[in-house]
Amino acid sequence: MEITNLTRQKIDEKDLKRVAKKTIKILGKKGLENLSLVFACDARMKALNKKYRQRNRATDILSFEGLNEIVICLPQAARQAKELKTPLLDELKRLLIHGIVHLKGYEHEHGGKEAEKMQKIENKILAKLK
Repeated sequence: MEITNLTRQKIDEKDLKRVAKKTIKILGKKGLENLSLVFACDARMKALNKKYRQRNRATDILSFEGLNEIVICLPQAARQAKELKTPLLDELKRLLIHGIVHLKGYEHEHGGKEAEKMQKIENKILAKLK
């Protein structure tokens, strides 16, 4: 997995690579070769979200299936970690898992059974990491 940090904040890349490796092992490697993880600021994430999802706001994570790329908004992840009263690294792990599950074709946008299925898979992976 290649990690690109476009922010000034330091990230524990080793731990995130471990999480990605375990997540991919659980989900199956097919389609997850050459995974790329990018950390972006609010402005860059807002621009990406507007361009690809027509939503004019920053979001916590975007997954690009054809590119095997996950973009995480580091400031948004930090805000969420603070709200959840959890360490930033834990929130980054959760978002990374969420992004990888998206890359495997799971979706939650429309709610219902697909969202429940995706949540169960993510919870299963998180439980196996502990």
